[in-house]
Amino acid sequence: MKQERISIIGDGGWGTTLAVHLCKKGHLASLWGAFPENIKEIKKTKINQKFLPGIKIPNNLVLHESLKEAIAFSDLIVLAVPSQYLKSILKKIKKTNISQKTFLSVVKGVDTSSLERMSELIYKELGSVKLAVLSGPTIAIEVAKGIPSTAVIASHNTKLAKNIQSIFNSTTFRIYTNSDIVGVELGGSIKNIIAIACGVCDGLGFGTNTKAAIVSRGLIEMSRLAKVLGGKTKTLSGLSGLGDLVTTCFSPKSRNRFVGEQLGKGISLKKIMSSMSMVAEGVPTAKGIYRLSVKHNISMPIATEVYKIIYRNKKPSLAVKDLMSRRMKSE
Repeated sequence: MKQERISIIGDGGWGTTLAVHLCKKGHLASLWGAFPENIKEIKKTKINQKFLPGIKIPNNLVLHESLKEAIAFSDLIVLAVPSQYLKSILKKIKKTNISQKTFLSVVKGVDTSSLERMSELIYKELGSVKLAVLSGPTIAIEVAKGIPSTAVIASHNTKLAKNIQSIFNSTTFRIYTNSDIVGVELGGSIKNIIAIACGVCDGLGFGTNTKAAIVSRGLIEMSRLAKVLGGKTKTLSGLSGLGDLVTTCFSPKSRNRFVGEQLGKGISLKKIMSSMSMVAEGVPTAKGIYRLSVKHNISMPIATEVYKIIYRNKKPSLAVKDLMSRRMKSE
């Protein structure tokens, strides 16, 4: 196996997990974080206690406090920052030397102001760079522990997708390829909103019947929007759609499901978010997806109710009642 140099931009749970995974595969990986004090702490303790507690950081992982140095370290740059911070990070990256660089986005969400997917935002800020995206049912701590997991890499460039596939694929982390960037990105984004809805059901004390309905109908909503925006409905039945949806909706480790559960229990969003060190992407994404559904006149009742719970202080119990009281229709 050829040893590759890879820079991961973002020291959150997922970015750190990918860095650990690549080091274990024998690659030379580096990790940069927005907070120098956290990078210093990781250097000292060999554990990312803030974002990935309990996982030992390999001695061969290079830790960067300088973004410029991290970009210069390799030709493959993995973008692993929360969606709401990606634009500002891209503007800083643009000031460095990015000629000949390849970018892999593992960011899930849409830009709430421009309504662009993350790949669209990357192209807008960095120009026509070589780009792929990675998504799938990947709870970070499970991948970090070597629990068998899967994901998909999507790119319009088949050769590029296969090259990155070979870099990340292992006996514990199986990687597939796909050419449908739109479907892969939207699946990875919208499933976080549906997971909040499932969490609300947990918080209200509902059962498996309710969550199964949310997942099934949520998948329909994901597919509707993806199709209108140029994605393939088949993609939404795969790893980055249904696979990621199931994981995020049912895992007790899912941040988005947790947020929904707390909302269902009547706890304010402000209090919930202040108690979390990691970002629940479904919260900002709910605003962007709601605006996209309105813009394209797409029926997304579950996503709409989640938006109203988060941004219009609608009572979760009333949101459920309104969903169940919609006019009767065929499936």
